[in-house]
Amino acid sequence: MKMSTLVHPALCALARVTLARVTLAKVALASLTLASFALQPIPAEAQSAGSVTIGAIEILSGPNSKYGVAIKNGFDLALDEVNKAGGVLGQPLAITYEDSAGNKDQALNAARQLIGRAKVPLILGPTLSNEMFAAGPIANERKIPIVGTSTTANGITAIGPYVFRTSLPEASVIPVTLKTAQTKFGIKKVAVMYGNDDAFTKSAYDVMKEALAKLGIETLTTETFGGKDTDFSAQLTKIKSLNPDAIVVSALADAGAGIMLAKQALGIPKSVRIIGGNGLNSTKVVEIAGAAADGLLVGSPWFIGKKDAANQKFVAAYHAKYNDDPDQFAAQAYDTLHLVAGAITAAGAPDPEKIREALLKAKSNGVMGPFAFTPDRDPADTSGVTVLEVKDGKFQLLE
Repeated sequence: MKMSTLVHPALCALARVTLARVTLAKVALASLTLASFALQPIPAEAQSAGSVTIGAIEILSGPNSKYGVAIKNGFDLALDEVNKAGGVLGQPLAITYEDSAGNKDQALNAARQLIGRAKVPLILGPTLSNEMFAAGPIANERKIPIVGTSTTANGITAIGPYVFRTSLPEASVIPVTLKTAQTKFGIKKVAVMYGNDDAFTKSAYDVMKEALAKLGIETLTTETFGGKDTDFSAQLTKIKSLNPDAIVVSALADAGAGIMLAKQALGIPKSVRIIGGNGLNSTKVVEIAGAAADGLLVGSPWFIGKKDAANQKFVAAYHAKYNDDPDQFAAQAYDTLHLVAGAITAAGAPDPEKIREALLKAKSNGVMGPFAFTPDRDPADTSGVTVLEVKDGKFQLLE
């Protein structure tokens, strides 16, 4: 063997070590490059090339999906109309939906996803007030306008200057309902029931308590329940023994319907009406409770039987698209999407700050009637509140 082919063993070992170090360095550099790329913000135009995309967080699955699905239907119907008319800023408007499933942590994560990854300039929703108390602060911190269409609890817009709502707060509706019931039916004493594990139902109860005291209506007892409870016999047996003129209830649809069915089963007279908050203003309550829902009283800023042309057109279009009648939640969502589309156009760009400023100046006249925001980003006009009763299985104007 020739000397030129011989390599000292130490040199071979050194070469192996050097090669290993070079290989590791390349791997590390490649990993760092990939990680850096993954952390880069995704351009908004990459999310929805050729369209302006906003986000929405709604309850699309689970026991409270009856609210979120109606809201999504209202958004989508209005979206069809907006895009048929030319969209916004010369582009189609699109909505990226996230399902909160009624879980505030899921709503929070959905907000992070829409803001951090989808880069939306505005968020619609979430459905429930306790979800907004979780997701609203994130949107506010990141300076992304967030518009609730069904969040009626006290304190929603106090979250911050980027939090709006188009739904009338319970504080504007419940006192009207109770005053009307007092005047029409001579109610002097009531029992109160409310869900104590939800921000929305607890806030509505606080409004009920204050309104009853101001009206001089005596509260015989206050009973609580959990949102997932299905047995209300103990509370209603006690209430029956007290012989109230009415039962004032703050609940979501499933619990509210369950209370009505239990009331009927216990033989509490139909003359002892249930007076509900906004959670009972849903056709799903009537579907679940059936005849037991007759006599229910609720306040509402909207009624399907309104005779104006805009409302009749909306109801007909909704029925044609979904083969179902809209409820208040669908109506509020429908008007809100049109309002938001107008604000984006007025802003001149899908820029969150410009959209926020445009929302503060926005005015509309939709199926809910005239609308504008107060400086505190609540609905400015409360004159449209009406009281509805369930009669023969349908919501009707109380006569």
